[in-house]
Amino acid sequence: MNRLMIGLLACGTLTIGTLPAFAAKVCDAKAYGAKPDGATKNTKAIQAAIDDCAKAGGGTVELSGGTFVSGPVVLKSNITLDVAKGATLMGSPDHADYPAKTEFRAPGTQSLVSATDAETVAITGGGTIDGNGDSWWTEARATRGAGIVGTIQFRPRLVVFDHCKHVRMEGVTVQNSPSWQIVPYYTDDMTIRNVRILAPQRSPNTDAIDPFSSSNMVIDHVYADVGDDNIAIKSGIINSPGPDSPSKNITITDCEFMHGHGLSIGSEIAGGAQNIHAERIHFKGTDQGIRIKANRDRGNDVSNISFKDITMEDVKTSILISEYYPKAMPEGDVAAEPVQRLTPFFHGITIENVKSVNSPWAGVIVGLPESPVKDIVLTNVDIQATKGLQIAYADVTASNLKVTATEGQSITVAPNAKLTVK
Repeated sequence: MNRLMIGLLACGTLTIGTLPAFAAKVCDAKAYGAKPDGATKNTKAIQAAIDDCAKAGGGTVELSGGTFVSGPVVLKSNITLDVAKGATLMGSPDHADYPAKTEFRAPGTQSLVSATDAETVAITGGGTIDGNGDSWWTEARATRGAGIVGTIQFRPRLVVFDHCKHVRMEGVTVQNSPSWQIVPYYTDDMTIRNVRILAPQRSPNTDAIDPFSSSNMVIDHVYADVGDDNIAIKSGIINSPGPDSPSKNITITDCEFMHGHGLSIGSEIAGGAQNIHAERIHFKGTDQGIRIKANRDRGNDVSNISFKDITMEDVKTSILISEYYPKAMPEGDVAAEPVQRLTPFFHGITIENVKSVNSPWAGVIVGLPESPVKDIVLTNVDIQATKGLQIAYADVTASNLKVTATEGQSITVAPNAKLTVK
């Protein structure tokens, strides 16, 4: 057994797949003609470096020493894209450089960085991948339905892994995407660690991380300050014809979320989501904190979900579990409808050790009459809010639940709901 293997075993865990060992070849993009001057388009040079490394069986493509403007580039198996500290991969400002394509079974546009059907891929380094998204945001604000997948040709995401395996992102800053920033799509075994994800607070649809029908993921020590969901776990589009695979086995730990719409499961969850666990998350100034959302046109089974050791400051809605998205609560009485393939069913959700202060709304837990939210457990939850917690079409068990509301009732339980306090 070699010395490296002994060292890994001594640390307690040897993980296969998430820490890929690549071939030794190093391909400096500048050697292929790339110029980090902030003006030259380096698409062909960077792609040539990727292709040359791939032909050698794999290796590291290096970007260092300045700003590399580029159109879309495609990573391949056994490739590490290393963006060095002080270097930036900057998306071309010319929209014509981004080809239209079918992406996620809907009309889309090619992302700045992508990989398809690739294995053992990484993006590392202390540098920045910048989507240069401002002109795209201006266009989106003027386009009706610009944020709805399937209704228009969706503008580029920034980093997309499509049907990939054994993927790692570590150390980089990802920012200013035209839309969603990091998207694992039908991807298995991915780690995102020590990554910063940034976009202006008012930038449309700039979700930080959107695992889409993906499994076996670790999201750890991520700082996200964006214009939409800090994380949105998805598994199917609105009115999806199917089939759709679930997102499952996802662990989110030690993250800090600033501006954004919170840690979300949904709303497009036609394939379902299971085994999602979040611990030691701090929210400050987000629109929502814990958020599980769907509607009759985009739901499925969402179960075995846990949130533990969560702190929130100035979060507009601390807990939002709703099957009426984009609304939080229905208006008036709701008639039951037949259960269909896309009917959401939320159950087996545990929320433990939560402290939220200065929240305008403690939150809502509300299901559909034909599909109530079931088996929700709240333990050691302390929320200080203006408006209290509302529960409807739900079965909730609570222990040491404290909601302090300055206006109205602290907890409101509808006649169609049940709250059991232990």
